[in-house]
Parts: sequence; C-alpha cells; structure tokens
Amino acid sequence: MANIRLRINERIRLPEVLLVDEEGQKVGVVPTSEALKRARDLNLDLVEIAPNLRPPVCKIIDYGKYKYEQGKALSQQRKKSKVVGEKEMRLSLNIDDHDLAVKVKKVDQFLAKGHKVKVVVRFKGREITHPELGRQVLAKFLGLLTTPHEIDKETTKQGRQLFTIINPKK
Repeated sequence: MANIRLRINERIRLPEVLLVDEEGQKVGVVPTSEALKRARDLNLDLVEIAPNLRPPVCKIIDYGKYKYEQGKALSQQRKKSKVVGEKEMRLSLNIDDHDLAVKVKKVDQFLAKGHKVKVVVRFKGREITHPELGRQVLAKFLGLLTTPHEIDKETTKQGRQLFTIINPKK
C-alpha cells in the first residue's frame, strides 16, 4: 500500500462516489461535493479506497491514521512471511571422503535450519562420459546425511552437471 497513491479530498474528480461513513456504514451513491462536505464537517478526509470500481468507493476517515495503520499492517505481513532460501552444495567426481564428510555436515546444518538444498555434481573435461559415477557420488552423499530429508526433485542431468534438490522433512 506504500507505493499506491490514493486520491483524497479535492483530488477525487468523479461526479459521484459510493460513500462509506466514519463508522463503516454504507451510505450509498452520493455526489462527490456532498461527500466532501460531510467529511469536512467531521474534520476528517474523504479517501478513495477502491478506485477501480464504478462509482469508486470512498470512505470518511483520518487519512494520516489510515496511512499509519496500512504501514503497520504491511510491516506485520513482512514479519510473518518466512523466506526459505535454496542453498547449493557442489561436489566433484573425485571428491575425497573427508571433504565429502565436511560437506555432508554443512548440508545437515542447512536442512536443520529449514533450507532447501540443491546438491550438484559438476563434471570436468571428459568426466561427462561417465554420468553413472556422478550418480554414485550423489547416492553416497545422500546416504551420509543424518538430518531427515525428502527428495524434492529427482536426480537430473543438465549440461555439465547432475543435480538433485532435497527438502527437510517436516
């Protein structure tokens, strides 16, 4: 709502509006001049709430308070939305057991935090002629994971890499 400009008071140029009074009661279709007069008599603003409707819906409210509440609601919405990132772990065909264990530990941490993880085996040079070796490395890696997980996307070959996506189990 922060980037949407609402028309208020004299900026509402249409001849008629659907008026909602300060208590939220629907008054009906009235001339814009009469709606403005009502708002001024109450020391409030006439704010266009739904500009896309014909006639547009206008409400008699304190615009400053309305803007503040909209910003607060937007802030609460941002707080509640949880952004789950996708992490990526790259492996190669000739990865050492210790290096594999270190990467398994890191992926376990990612899964424990609730992240999706894309596990990628990259082929260098002529290794691409042996995709079955890449599948073995991937299977070994997934077998070493200790955090409960589920495979979101099965092993897929894309260009010079083999990958799978895993999610933490809920």
